[in-house]
Amino acid sequence: MWHEGGLYSWEQNKNISKEKLNNGMNFKKEILFFVTLLMVTNFYGQKAWTLDACVSHAIANNLSLKDVALTANSGKETYNQSKRNLLPSISGYSDYNLRFGRSEDPNSGAYVNTDFFSNNYSINASLDVFQGFQKINAIKASKYLHKANMEDVEKQKFTLAFSVMSAFYDIQYYQGLLAISKSKRIVSKTNLKLVKKQIELGLKAGADIYEAESTLLADDLEVTQNLNLVQGAKLRLIQAINLEGENTIEIQTNPLEVYNDQNKLKIETDSIYTEALGFLPTIKAQKFRMKAAKKQVAIARGALYPSLSIFAGYGTGYFETNIDVNTNDIIPFRTQIEDNTSKQIGVSLSIPISDKWSKRSRVKQQKIELERASNGLKIQQQLVYQTIQQLVQEKNALSVEYEQTIKQMNAEEQAFKIAQKKYEKGLLSAVDLNQAKNLFATAQSRRLQAGLLLKMNSSTLDFYRGLPVFNINTNF
Repeated sequence: MWHEGGLYSWEQNKNISKEKLNNGMNFKKEILFFVTLLMVTNFYGQKAWTLDACVSHAIANNLSLKDVALTANSGKETYNQSKRNLLPSISGYSDYNLRFGRSEDPNSGAYVNTDFFSNNYSINASLDVFQGFQKINAIKASKYLHKANMEDVEKQKFTLAFSVMSAFYDIQYYQGLLAISKSKRIVSKTNLKLVKKQIELGLKAGADIYEAESTLLADDLEVTQNLNLVQGAKLRLIQAINLEGENTIEIQTNPLEVYNDQNKLKIETDSIYTEALGFLPTIKAQKFRMKAAKKQVAIARGALYPSLSIFAGYGTGYFETNIDVNTNDIIPFRTQIEDNTSKQIGVSLSIPISDKWSKRSRVKQQKIELERASNGLKIQQQLVYQTIQQLVQEKNALSVEYEQTIKQMNAEEQAFKIAQKKYEKGLLSAVDLNQAKNLFATAQSRRLQAGLLLKMNSSTLDFYRGLPVFNINTNF
């Protein structure tokens, strides 16, 4: 569209001299070409998904992550409530009673046969002064559990990000296989045309065309199969990022670049492990849970101590049976409210003597939970160390394998080119040519697979080093 508009504007300007037109044509065409290229690149760039964009969309729309975040929000409210539990308890009370027949007069305590009603009001407050520091330790325990839940959210984010990365690279791998199979098909089509021409010239027998057609059909099938693999990989990525209303997705593909620091990684396994322990959400979450378990032990021990609390109350009431002895009239409401006032204040001390050993059993149970939390931390640390060990070993192996696949691919490429030239000159059979072509395609596939595996391995090791592999917002 830009090219057509440009040429049209040049044709309309008939007053420009031929010399100026010739001098400026090349310059204008170069500008027009780069503008067009930029527009096309931007147009497709808007539709192609990067890995970071896929990860961001997955984090924003993943339901499992949302469920973990809701659990963290619940833990935050539990923590806030544990702090509010230090406040006094205040309650108010009011009632309105109608009594019929013989009943007890709430005012005098005597039984009367008169129908009457009464109205009571009260307000009470209590404050725990000492409970073996149970509430203070409960605040700390709920705080640690809330922090552990927040680390679970971060863990879920990174788990989701690696899942998306795997699906993303699956697309790249199958797209690479698709490109290789298409290249094979192009060669087969060219060779089929060559065979037809050679048959027309009498250089080959007519039966040779069937072998060329069979090879082309096999390549067509391989292209179809790889295309189906690409579509399946795209569907898995769509599902991984929860992209609704879409059946396909386009991703940005970059030239295969891998980072090889094989010798450096061999001597940094322990340092990577040390760095990972400082930031990995799984480790931090387990540490917080171990701290919370310690506070749970302290809470259980606090129940063995006496508890002290203070309380206060205010009450009053109106009774229809409250009669003025001088006038024989019911005493007015306001007067009764003032006269029937009762106040109380006191201190309550509770000393645990025997509860069938249940509180001490609770202490023992919490100590066991603390040991389990401590053991859980060691298990997580062991898993991290073993994972890093395996990643380093894989990195060293993949680095060597990747270099070898490059050499093999280059060698098979040269062998295929020679075979193609021999075939064109009639010095090689179609079977041998097809074998050379397949060997070259296999070498390309191995190089592609080793390169992508090495790239994913390097990204995973960078994550354990604490490097920003994914653009993840840590505030959910």
